[in-house]
Amino acid sequence: MSDYTETERPFDLQSPNAPEEEPKAVTASYSQWNLIWRRFKKHKAGVVGGYVVIFLYIAVFMGEFLAPHGISNRYYKVVHCPPQRIHFISDEGLHLRPFVYGIKGSLDRRTGIKQYTEDSTKKYPIYLFSRGDKYEFYGLFTTDIHLFGTGKGNPMFLLGTDRFGRDMFSRIIVGGRISLTIGLLAVTLSLTLGSIFGVISGFYGGTVDHIIQRMIELIFAFPSIPILMALSAVLPPEWPSHLVFMGIVTVLALVGWGGLAREIRGKTLSIRESDFVMAARVCGAKDGRILFRHLLPSMFSHIIVIATLAIPGFILGESTLSFLGLGIKPPMTSWGLLLSDAMNIHSLSLYPWLLIPGVCIIIAVLAFNFLGDGLRDAADPYSSR
Repeated sequence: MSDYTETERPFDLQSPNAPEEEPKAVTASYSQWNLIWRRFKKHKAGVVGGYVVIFLYIAVFMGEFLAPHGISNRYYKVVHCPPQRIHFISDEGLHLRPFVYGIKGSLDRRTGIKQYTEDSTKKYPIYLFSRGDKYEFYGLFTTDIHLFGTGKGNPMFLLGTDRFGRDMFSRIIVGGRISLTIGLLAVTLSLTLGSIFGVISGFYGGTVDHIIQRMIELIFAFPSIPILMALSAVLPPEWPSHLVFMGIVTVLALVGWGGLAREIRGKTLSIRESDFVMAARVCGAKDGRILFRHLLPSMFSHIIVIATLAIPGFILGESTLSFLGLGIKPPMTSWGLLLSDAMNIHSLSLYPWLLIPGVCIIIAVLAFNFLGDGLRDAADPYSSR
């Protein structure tokens, strides 16, 4: 006989009458970066902008490989040739491999303008990993392999040619490297200056704050385009291309750091009396350690957002200088320099494909703006997303 009565019998876990255990609450802890990433993924426009930015940088990084022709190659027989069409169907029927027709040129005696038509007697198949013009891949090795092409010397101008008969598609891809890299380097230098002066201005206040803010107001007092033109005109014309490149980066950074400094100053003013700053002071930390080991790292996500939103301005600044003839000089090329070929109504009416670099600028600026908007909303802890 059991030693327990019915009322004294302990509950059997397998018994249906046994009380159920209360479910334990599952908690998860996320770092600040994880929270920002989770909120950013919900911002559809920001995600699309991020993918476009990544695609652009991959494309310009692989510029010579993606370009079917060398950027300096001149085809004088096809000057200002319109974009060629890719065909899959010919008089012989359907072709699995795409191809382009040859080009026939004829001079219009009435207008004096050369006209181009397709020569259906010549077909040039488009091959992947085709051989073409030789190029150096960032000084690592020399090769003549391109992602696609019709073979060395064969015509294929998907976006037409310019006034010297150079392939616009190849020049746009390689030229985008200069425009996008200048924006990235200029914002890095500008953000460094803006972060240092902004955090010092907001942390110390008083006389230091007044001096820095008056200096920024002096920069803002002059129109940006005349300042850029004046500083660019100071660059010696005999400088080689790489020094001109660094000079343009420096000029853009010197003009653009003021607005970034003010945003960093405002953020510093809002957190300089925070508990972690006061704790660092109580522990005897010096001002330099508080500034660069506590304040700046705490604003890192905000700084990234500022940088992302500032890059389009620097891209437009370089494009403006190159468009006016004060920026990048040949043999280097950029989107602004390519756009300078479409400065007059005559060129625009006859050769509208010369405006394609402007379309690339618009796409890049919009992509960075969408990405910056998404990061700004994700970094805001009070965002509704």
